[in-house]
Amino acid sequence: MTRNRESATPARRAGAPRLRPVGESPIQPGSREPHAHNNQEPPRDRSQAILEAAKQVGALLKRNGHTFALAGSVAVYAHGGSGHLRHDADFCVRRADAEAVADTLTEAGLTVRTPPEDWLLKTTCLGQEVDLLFELGHRSVTSDMLARAQDLPVDSVHMPVLAATDLMRALIEPFSEHHCDFGPVLAAARALREKVDWADVRRSCGDRPMPAAFFFLLERLNVIAPEKEPR
Repeated sequence: MTRNRESATPARRAGAPRLRPVGESPIQPGSREPHAHNNQEPPRDRSQAILEAAKQVGALLKRNGHTFALAGSVAVYAHGGSGHLRHDADFCVRRADAEAVADTLTEAGLTVRTPPEDWLLKTTCLGQEVDLLFELGHRSVTSDMLARAQDLPVDSVHMPVLAATDLMRALIEPFSEHHCDFGPVLAAARALREKVDWADVRRSCGDRPMPAAFFFLLERLNVIAPEKEPR
């Protein structure tokens, strides 16, 4: 389900920016359409493309007064992690705010989609996927979580970024027998190690097998200190 069809022209508030997907180059009246092989742009750096999409959407949400926080690999980058970004840009919003956020994006010319999963909305900005999440690590996005977000520069745009402890919890908690790719999360843990309340993250999810295995790996690699044995 989409908020506006691809063929429709969405209504926009005065002053709302019209975002154009990467590679869209409208033909001016009287000009000739170029041949396909001449119209292809060189491949863009994927990480930079994701970063630009995050900046566009973050600036749009901030300008319209929405409560949100950047999450995912772009949030790790904002906290000082790797610039090698993965898959898409993620934003946390409260479920109660989803309709207003979707309206803002639609008015800016973005198509908001409702996937089968009932815990997020999706859109595409500048050719990159953007997820609007109501849940992180099987936990609802709450006002308290968003209040803990830090205002950080994301390249050249300041925006609320999920606190490091909440971010690591969201990355570790979903680990299961069907989802246990430790590599990217290990890199994030190394980058954020000094910012995370690891005891808090352990209390949240460390008693389940896969998160516990990840904590064991972090200990063996000296990323975090071993958990103290109770006396």
